[in-house]
Amino acid sequence: MPKVWIIHRRGLMFGLAVVLILTAVVLLSNRHGERVIPADAAPEQTRVIHMVTGEFDAEVADDKELEAYRWDPGTIIVNRGEHVKLSILGINGKSHPFYIEGTDIKGEVKQGQETIIDLQFDTTGTYRLICLAHPDAKHNGPMIAYIVVQ
Repeated sequence: MPKVWIIHRRGLMFGLAVVLILTAVVLLSNRHGERVIPADAAPEQTRVIHMVTGEFDAEVADDKELEAYRWDPGTIIVNRGEHVKLSILGINGKSHPFYIEGTDIKGEVKQGQETIIDLQFDTTGTYRLICLAHPDAKHNGPMIAYIVVQ
C-alpha cells in the first residue's frame, strides 16, 4: 500500500516560514564579498582631485583673437578636516604661478607637468585658487578656481 502524505495547514505554514528564514539568513550573510568596516577602524584615506589648465580662444572682428585661461573644474568641494591631494596637470599655457587665498599655499603649474598640492582646511568657507599670470581680463583671465570647504 502506498504511503500518503497528509500535510496540515499548520505544518505547511511552519515549513514555509522555515524556508523563508533560511533564505534570508543565506542572503544576508553572503553579500558578494562585501565587508562592513566600522568608520573608526578604517584607515584614513586621502582623496585625489584632478584639475587641468585650459584655454579658450576665438577670433573676433578685424582678425583679433581673444584668449582666456581657466582651471578645470572651476569649483571643487571638500569637507572641513579632509585630507585632499589636488593634482593639477598643465595643458595650456607655459606657466601658471598660483596661490590659494587665505592660506600660505603657493606654487607653479608648468605645461606638460603635474603639480600636486596637499590640502586640509580647518575652517569652512570658499578659498580662491588664483593664477598670478592671468589675474584679470587684461591678462587673459581671470583664471580663478573656487575651493568650497563644507
